[in-house]
Amino acid sequence: MLVAVVTLACLGAIFGIVLGFAAKRFAVEVDPRVEELIRVMPGANCGACGMPGCAAFAEAITMGTVKPSACSPGGASLYEKIAAIMGTEVSAYEERQVAQLLCQGDNVHTKMLYRYEGLSDCHVALANFKGPKACKFGCVMQGSCSRVCQFGAIQMGVNGLPVVDYYRCTACNKCVVECPLQLYKLVGVSRLVHVRCVNTEKGKDAKANCATACIKCKICEKNCPEDAVHVVATGDGTVALIDYEKCTNCGICAVKCPTKSIDKIMPLSEEVILEVGETPVPGCTRCGVCPPL
Repeated sequence: MLVAVVTLACLGAIFGIVLGFAAKRFAVEVDPRVEELIRVMPGANCGACGMPGCAAFAEAITMGTVKPSACSPGGASLYEKIAAIMGTEVSAYEERQVAQLLCQGDNVHTKMLYRYEGLSDCHVALANFKGPKACKFGCVMQGSCSRVCQFGAIQMGVNGLPVVDYYRCTACNKCVVECPLQLYKLVGVSRLVHVRCVNTEKGKDAKANCATACIKCKICEKNCPEDAVHVVATGDGTVALIDYEKCTNCGICAVKCPTKSIDKIMPLSEEVILEVGETPVPGCTRCGVCPPL
């Protein structure tokens, strides 16, 4: 009995020494800055930065493979904290972006081929006879984008189209990836004029299927004082496109457009804003870290 106890004790001691040596010999050095960066991250793990989560983003920053500005929910305040931790200067300010839906063809203005009663999913709806709309370029209106938005920035409107709440949008890019027709685009908040149609068919055919379609009349092109909008060849046809570098938000093209496929929105805030009760909370990204009120 004593021999067995001594033997086990010796084996335990040997294994302990081996494990201790292995722990030191094969230890992975962890940059202490990573933990500091994780603490200041929004914690949303939304993937907007292109990483699996905030921890991976923090590691990438220490290795210099990504820019702090890749974290859109964090905003300017996060960039300052990252710069302080990394001992660098705050990089040039990058304008906040929001998702813009490039379609206005709701169930009032668009010709519908049939009543869809299947699974409420845009991908599934498109697989069924290419969707219920006569326009094959328009939003399928099944809300896949609203379900992937973890910030509650996209809700389905009364006429079937999704509506983006620009003050909740953090440019996480999930709606852009989810939309099977690529109808979302991330655009800076200073850009107020948008062509909300991607139909490249001839004007007559486009108008027959949707009252708000771009008909390629070039009225916008002829009236723009900054030469910022042109009907250009893209895909299998043409459509109006705005050069945001030239556009001054004058809105003349939106006023002149006969089908109102060009839209001018109201000025937007540079900060993500969420209203809690009656109190605006600037900078909140709805990451879920705070307890519910």
